[in-house]
Amino acid sequence: MKFYKIIFTILIVFFKTGNLLSENNLFNVNNIQLEKKDKISIKNLANNAIKKGFTQLLSRILLSEDKSKLMNLELKAIKELVSFYQTSATFDEKKNQELVNFSITFDKTKIHDLFYRKGILYSEILDKELFILPILVQDNEIFIYNNNFFYQNWNKFHTDSLIEFILPLENIEIINQINRNKNNLINIEIESIFKEYSDKNLALILIDGDKKITKNVYIKSIIQKKKISKNLTFKNKIKENVIIETKQELINLVKSENLIDIRTPSFLNVKFELNRKNNLVELNARLKKIDLIENVSVLEFNKDNMSLRIKYLGKLQKIIDQLNKESIQLELINDQWKIKTL
Repeated sequence: MKFYKIIFTILIVFFKTGNLLSENNLFNVNNIQLEKKDKISIKNLANNAIKKGFTQLLSRILLSEDKSKLMNLELKAIKELVSFYQTSATFDEKKNQELVNFSITFDKTKIHDLFYRKGILYSEILDKELFILPILVQDNEIFIYNNNFFYQNWNKFHTDSLIEFILPLENIEIINQINRNKNNLINIEIESIFKEYSDKNLALILIDGDKKITKNVYIKSIIQKKKISKNLTFKNKIKENVIIETKQELINLVKSENLIDIRTPSFLNVKFELNRKNNLVELNARLKKIDLIENVSVLEFNKDNMSLRIKYLGKLQKIIDQLNKESIQLELINDQWKIKTL
């Protein structure tokens, strides 16, 4: 009798729910605010919000060169990608404007199909923190904190919710480390500058310029534990624009290391032991929160354990990291992947 109860539970949890859709939807675009004017109908306003939301979505998850492939998509085709949208009205007394806020949810499956047809890879960034230190080299002098326009003004230009740029506070150890390597900054180990954040995404930015015009920017970074260097050359660019373009390049570097190819999903076969500590319903609920997991199917089961096949997108290490965040342990024991809730 107990075994039949287990079977019934499995049927309810896995077969009734079908594909697992993440509750943390990457394809939500919130806080699209438009002015409601007398001559604009709600339908036209919604159309404008959908177009704006689609553009914001592409900017957030695509590389610049791939974004351009979809910018001419017709409104009718864009609207077919929308699952639903919500609105709320507010009034700005200072500007005497009636405003409408839109929150738009794009359909994950339809977006995936679009990217598949176009051969486009998209990016899902889980670690949004990027620890950076811009150093100005000017007239053979090095400026780290003081008299460094780039350090002092980095987060004043091109604010973006996609990446949080974190600059270290003035630190005598960092100053000493830079001074010890002042004749060879390009080869400095950036982990030695960000000792407390060595497991994070890091970037050292060396800026070569005179008082008015910046000439070269050299980026030395570690993104997703991969070392990446990039050299940028600017002509007649003011300092503000150098910050904006350098930040955009850093965002693209982070995106590039978090790309997902819809055309090449991966599969992971795992064993899940059925006991009081391992709750099947709880496992299913936690897996639903992981956007990269497309579905989970049951391969076989008995009264003691069950074998599951997890279909996912992206790299295995990224899935392992997401499972850990949801308190799910994945271990390879004797060539067999085992999964359990913690």
